[in-house]
Amino acid sequence: MLVSTTIKESRRIIEAWRSEGLTIGFVPTMGYLHDGHKSLIERARLENDKVVVSIFVNPIQFGPNEDLTTYPRDLERDRQICEAAGVDLIFAPSVTEMYPEKNLVYIDALILGDRLCGAKREGHFRGVCTVVAKLFNIITPERAYFGEKDAQQLAIIEQMTKDLNFDVQIVPCPIVREPDGLAMSSRNTYLSTGERQAALILSKALSVAKNLINAGERNAKVIYQKIEEVIKTEALARIDYIEIVDAKLLQPVTIIDQPVLVAIAVFIGKTRLIDNFFLREVSSR
Repeated sequence: MLVSTTIKESRRIIEAWRSEGLTIGFVPTMGYLHDGHKSLIERARLENDKVVVSIFVNPIQFGPNEDLTTYPRDLERDRQICEAAGVDLIFAPSVTEMYPEKNLVYIDALILGDRLCGAKREGHFRGVCTVVAKLFNIITPERAYFGEKDAQQLAIIEQMTKDLNFDVQIVPCPIVREPDGLAMSSRNTYLSTGERQAALILSKALSVAKNLINAGERNAKVIYQKIEEVIKTEALARIDYIEIVDAKLLQPVTIIDQPVLVAIAVFIGKTRLIDNFFLREVSSR
């Protein structure tokens, strides 16, 4: 496995692979890898000749009061995980390598970024789109792998890829959960023992909502209220948002008569966690 910290060297490695006719799968990450990331790497390993993982905590997607300085980092640990998973190249640039000077041009998400996390984290998706576009231009993969836990990010990257004619296939991958149901996240490391137990309220609330929909409930307000009711039973939980939106443009729905995303963000203590599920097929009552 190779590890590169510069754009020039990474491009040289990738150009050599290209000259051999090899295909490239790409998994962009912010590091501190867990089994969710490993599932993306394993999918990429199955579908491509070479696998590239980027490890870069992107400063322009963090707001001024967010956890940029405390975000967990452990490159040696990540290197071992990648090597065991069969990664061919880690691209681990510094901030100055990716942003040698302040960007004057950014990519924004408009309507897709207006709600959910975008409404709560001003400028977040502008930072995400800009760094992913840069990474696509550096790595030039055939396929790029994104987890469905960051559902809004996935929808925005899919639309950006289409609108800006990136020659890359976006491959969505299912949420990976702990045995007790908690969605895997690097931020889970922030949780105390008590908070870790309290965090199960997210998957519990979504499970109740999914069961209601499967039983025939189609009124989005009823689903919203049930999610809110369940979350409020946990004293350590504070709701950031509950959203039921259409699966394409991420706009609110009142009646669930089309594919939807049910997404929540909840603070457990000081840690903000997200979770969701897609309803891709809607049967009549």
